[in-house]
Amino acid sequence: MVDILIVEDNKELSGVLADFLRAEGYVVSVSEDGEKALKIYEMYGARLLILDIMLPGIDGMRILNKVRENANTPVIMVSAKIAKDDKLSAIVSGADDYIEKPYDIDILLAKIKGIFKRRLATEEFTDGDIKLDIAHEKMFVGGVEKECTLKEFELMKLFMENKGHTLLKQYIFDTVWGCDSESEIQTLTVHVKYLREKIEKDPSNPAKIITVWGKGYRYE
Repeated sequence: MVDILIVEDNKELSGVLADFLRAEGYVVSVSEDGEKALKIYEMYGARLLILDIMLPGIDGMRILNKVRENANTPVIMVSAKIAKDDKLSAIVSGADDYIEKPYDIDILLAKIKGIFKRRLATEEFTDGDIKLDIAHEKMFVGGVEKECTLKEFELMKLFMENKGHTLLKQYIFDTVWGCDSESEIQTLTVHVKYLREKIEKDPSNPAKIITVWGKGYRYE
């Protein structure tokens, strides 16, 4: 999962913004059109979207509506449109903020940092009877704490962040263990087995962590 997905058809603007964000330590992906952006988001996910409204093909509002069907990923809308109705439409549709172009990059960076800070301070992932306490790195199933290693916790967090999305094995491994890890990718299979034993009613017939043969796993 990337930290920030920039969806902007102005290459110069998106390039400058991406450079600033990467200098701040964020993992950034950039897309110049809406259709490509949705494919990136659906395959890899993102912790935050910076979304232009006026895009070729699928516009920013349609992307926002699509994202809001299944996720509460923070979205900052950016646009040259300054009409009150445009701003209200974006906010009512679920945007977390709306910034007019041209914008001050320092102000945008401050807004991004604020969103991540608030999420980190209060974030708690809950899905049915499964709960992750992010601050204390604890997992609960049916109100009962389940002992888990740090890697198991990080793996479960990645799955819950990407609910409904198929994640490739190599992507999962690189995200949780790091692309420079000396561990073998087979360790992922072992950790998935341990997680299933903790969260599945029938680990031999999993209903939450689904194997997508030839690709990876999908959390339902």
